[in-house]
Amino acid sequence: MRLIDLFCGAGGLSVGFHWQSAATYTPVWANDFNEYAVASYNANFGPLCVHGDLVDILSDSGAAIPEADIVVGGPPCQGFSLLNKGRADDPRKKLWIPFMDVVDRSKAEYFVMENVPQLLGSLEHDEILRWASDRGFRTWSGALLAADYGVPQTRKRAFVVGSKRVDPSRFLPPLRTHYDPRLSPNQFAFFSGAYALNAEPWRTVRSAIGDLPPPQGTEIRDEPAPLDLHFGRSPTPKSLARYRAIPDEGMNRFDLQRNALELTPQCWVNKTSGGTDLFGRLWWDRPAFTIRTEFFKPEKGRYLHPEQHRPITHREAARFQTFPDRFVFKGTKIEIARQIGNAVPPLLAGAVANRVYDMWLESRGCLYDGRVPETQEARDYVSSEEPEYVAGGAG
Repeated sequence: MRLIDLFCGAGGLSVGFHWQSAATYTPVWANDFNEYAVASYNANFGPLCVHGDLVDILSDSGAAIPEADIVVGGPPCQGFSLLNKGRADDPRKKLWIPFMDVVDRSKAEYFVMENVPQLLGSLEHDEILRWASDRGFRTWSGALLAADYGVPQTRKRAFVVGSKRVDPSRFLPPLRTHYDPRLSPNQFAFFSGAYALNAEPWRTVRSAIGDLPPPQGTEIRDEPAPLDLHFGRSPTPKSLARYRAIPDEGMNRFDLQRNALELTPQCWVNKTSGGTDLFGRLWWDRPAFTIRTEFFKPEKGRYLHPEQHRPITHREAARFQTFPDRFVFKGTKIEIARQIGNAVPPLLAGAVANRVYDMWLESRGCLYDGRVPETQEARDYVSSEEPEYVAGGAG
């Protein structure tokens, strides 16, 4: 299947579709506004990614969009984010329009749009479904938890999948390949129709980064992967004292306040609720929490190493996102962090890619395994809100 990747960033969706799915997808064109992300994409997939504003590119009468079977992408999602409540007119909400324009121009019969879960139920979501229906697409929408598909991270993302050939709701959501080990036997039995027969427990922080040695230096290293991106920071004496004041897995800013009030910022002392992940340590035997673009700043989230007195490194963040070590990132430390944090976890993308490929095969009279959750309860459960591990302390 010929694939176009829009708002592609470094290429998390393309990695999932092209490298980490059992299907055959060939990238033919891509676009992003960030020149460093474009450089990363082209370093891994060849000179396919065009740098620039997609709206401007499409307004150029000489622009040629190649034909494709599928268009994938994640239009910038800040307009839907809970962190952006005051921007009701945020223009980034409307970037699904040029996305769909490319679907039209490329004559694609499938599309996959990824975004934050807040997209679902929004006015823009309704508009996307209406646009798709008017052009003969049938659609499926839902939120998927990355940990359920082999990603060692409890990141949740929304997907809208369209097909002109078959009904996507017969194929989606994908069967879960991994399960929350906290499920009781009764719960797992009830929802077993939502899982692959060989489902495994969620992958953990230990499984993702346990083999890495302590980081060296504070700059990108002239070393083979994975050590090239496995560098640290230069913490101030006060920061280092704060790290040492919360030595146990799972501790956070509230433990810092209890153990070393004199080291606790006053704004945290004043904030008596919420923010339980700020300045938090990861657990070795649980998935990481959502990796965002400033994962190297522990005051921004649960980004402290489980036992070493430091935040996670770029390589560790990339592994939590399931980027293969062989993936090449281009740019400064800040730009690479942005590429890592903004990406769709490739293994999650691969799970969706496999189901789209099954749709494509069936439309051509080929056989496929066809399993989807067998009961409405199981289908609802797959897209339900997932409880995260309790993070309010070391226990």
